[in-house]
Amino acid sequence: QVQLVESGGGLVQAGDSLRLACAVSGRAVNNRAMGWFRQAPGKEREFVASISWSGSSTYYADSAKGRFTISRDNAKNTVNLQMNSLKPEDTAVYYCAADRLLYSSGGTWDYWGQGTQVTVSS
Repeated sequence: QVQLVESGGGLVQAGDSLRLACAVSGRAVNNRAMGWFRQAPGKEREFVASISWSGSSTYYADSAKGRFTISRDNAKNTVNLQMNSLKPEDTAVYYCAADRLLYSSGGTWDYWGQGTQVTVSS
């Protein structure tokens, strides 16, 4: 029902910035909360940031607060993650996710993209 395709990953140095994008298609995409997650080698997938269906509410992991910004452009059906002041510990595969429920703030992440690699060198 919902397809997600991430882009924008790459290899950067500590302190640099990256902007990840998630192209969303399918049913009622503009009425779903969206999120970004990441998974580092040998670790479990973890929450990074999310945005409510309306865009009025955003949520961040402590590790992302003050450095990352999530946004959505419903006209373009995209969700972005602006990442500033990157650290080596931000190295991971970053995944975009969509909520199964409509008109929610997020939490029921049923739809996932294939991921994009972010590598931060020290």
